[in-house]
Amino acid sequence: MSPSAGTLFKMAISRNGRDLLIAPSILSADFLRLGEQVREAAEAGADLFHLDMMDGHFVPNLTFGPPVVEGLRKVTSLPLEAHLMVLHPELYLEDLASAGMQRVTVHAEATTHLHYVLGKIGALGMKAGVALSPATPVGMVDDVLDMIDLVLVMTVNPGFGGQSFIPHSLKKIAAMRALLDRAGASHVRLEVDGGIKAGNIANVADCGADTFVMGSAIFGKTPCRSVFEQVRKSLS
Repeated sequence: MSPSAGTLFKMAISRNGRDLLIAPSILSADFLRLGEQVREAAEAGADLFHLDMMDGHFVPNLTFGPPVVEGLRKVTSLPLEAHLMVLHPELYLEDLASAGMQRVTVHAEATTHLHYVLGKIGALGMKAGVALSPATPVGMVDDVLDMIDLVLVMTVNPGFGGQSFIPHSLKKIAAMRALLDRAGASHVRLEVDGGIKAGNIANVADCGADTFVMGSAIFGKTPCRSVFEQVRKSLS
């Protein structure tokens, strides 16, 4: 892998004074061509890769685990983040750290011991995040802002790829941005996941989001490079 992978076509994106990051979700990739598609997305301008890990309990579907992380580490040097849609997320953390995961996001709804789980993520040398499902209020993160590096606002219901963006999520994203600003939590990134595409990403960014998970929009029929060009044009 070339040291410049991920930077060949890369162009910094900023809006409203915030640097914006694009995180392709490999859940929508063709797993028969996973390595190839990850390389294509990296060269097109991806900033990191988003891995949706599901246990068949917190959400109905079952996806992949640490072995996929180990495989991805061989084809990209870009950061990897795990979105754990699982019950008892603490059971997975050591294996993820060993596999080379840099950032782990857990659902506030999936554990009764959120403070403990976030502490364990940090102790293992990974950055920690909290994900909120569509019906979960933004105030759930109030007491852990000093322990996290990101908040993930779900703009679809967790567990299935390819869903449409829930329109009233824009108000929730704006409310989360206001909460972070009031708390002086400038270190916490505001990530959104679900139905993000070139046609709506500017509106989402204007509500305060700075990190965008994109799955089917990137790993669809349109070439990755064209999608990233559309995204840059929308945000410019």
